[in-house]
Amino acid sequence: MKTTSHPAAPARGRSAGATPPPGDARPAGRGPRQPLRRKIADQATAYGFLIGGLLCFILFSWYPAVRSVIIAFQKYTPGSDPEWVGTANFTRVFQDPEFTAAWRNTLTFTVLALVIGFAIPFVMALVLNELRHAKAFFRVVVYLPVMIPPVVSALLWKWFYDPGAGLANEVLGFLHLPTSNWTNGADTALVSLVIVATWANMGGTVLIYLAALQGIPGELYEAAELDGASVWQRVRHVTIPQTRFIILMLMLLQVIATMQVFTEPFVITGGGPENSTVTVLYLIYKYAFLYNDFGGASALSVMLLLVLSAFSALYLRLTRTD
Repeated sequence: MKTTSHPAAPARGRSAGATPPPGDARPAGRGPRQPLRRKIADQATAYGFLIGGLLCFILFSWYPAVRSVIIAFQKYTPGSDPEWVGTANFTRVFQDPEFTAAWRNTLTFTVLALVIGFAIPFVMALVLNELRHAKAFFRVVVYLPVMIPPVVSALLWKWFYDPGAGLANEVLGFLHLPTSNWTNGADTALVSLVIVATWANMGGTVLIYLAALQGIPGELYEAAELDGASVWQRVRHVTIPQTRFIILMLMLLQVIATMQVFTEPFVITGGGPENSTVTVLYLIYKYAFLYNDFGGASALSVMLLLVLSAFSALYLRLTRTD
């Protein structure tokens, strides 16, 4: 009797080493969704940090700026309702005798800061770039004044300039040189403040210049030396063109910063003598906190904003390259 063989029944389970059929798909909701969730979480974290930064800008930068523009057209005193007065604040500020002196002193301070405080950091960066030993030490020494609080630095220089017991006149007297009134003289006060501002702020500028100088390829200097170029010719034809962008940008930032000088006149001279060191920002302070005239202070702030914005736009257009 023949026995008929039956085909083996297909295996219900897939063996461990078998490859899945081409049409076999993973269960929905496991593999593909995990990277998507992680991506959404990363984006949410990034936008969360961005929103925090934007809120800080809105609360502490943009809102005060917009509010200042509004107050410039109002008669505003804390604790009372504001009253719209149109351009009366601007007219009153224009008629103030200190207005002309403040703008004249601010522009003079800016020009002197560019002449004194713009060239010195570049020269110091050139010198530091040529050092072969103790580079870190001299960089720390140059940057040290930046780490001193501005008010402490101003008080230190106030004692240094004291015509009686100040160190400056003591040194000049020891060298048998004529002494100076420094910040007590109307002719020398503004220049003395420029020296203070240059000493206090040039450390960061020197390091930026130094970083730019170290990014210049050495082959350019070697080629210039082979062509017989002197030190000045190498600086003129290699160093300055290679750092032109940094120089132009730092010049713009320095003009904006020096046009807003406040700490040195406030701490050292108090705007004197004879209003020779009253700056626009110091006059804004006087209107707001001495005269209790926030409308006039805001009007001056708007004027300063317009002047700096116009200068920045003109400067960027003139220095724009392809």
